[in-house]
Amino acid sequence: MRVPSISCKIEITSSINPSEDPKKIETAILNVFPNAKLKIEKFSIVSNSKDLNLLEKIYDVIHSNQSQKIYQRQLEKNLEGDITWFYLNKQAALVGTVALCEEPDESPLGPIKVTLTSSNIDSILDWLIL
Repeated sequence: MRVPSISCKIEITSSINPSEDPKKIETAILNVFPNAKLKIEKFSIVSNSKDLNLLEKIYDVIHSNQSQKIYQRQLEKNLEGDITWFYLNKQAALVGTVALCEEPDESPLGPIKVTLTSSNIDSILDWLIL
């Protein structure tokens, strides 16, 4: 994976439901984003980064599973100005699997939301998907 030198803000968020163990959600996020610096709050976990290397596992899954079209459809559907986002299944992430969700209720306890913000968002998407 060759990472372009394009400025991009990456935000990863997940809610913490009362029935959930925050450590398991932390593990789920770190399974997909091993270098994420997590901030655990009362009802959510958040990570902010400007390092595109954080998306390495997502990039690998997109390209190894030939799932570019699925991710492209989601990222373009959610594109508004300089921002786009996608959901990942939290339970799948807990076991180390990257599974895209089209709707938040596809992940019973709520998804992991990944938001990408860049003044050059088209180049970010081209790199990630193509």
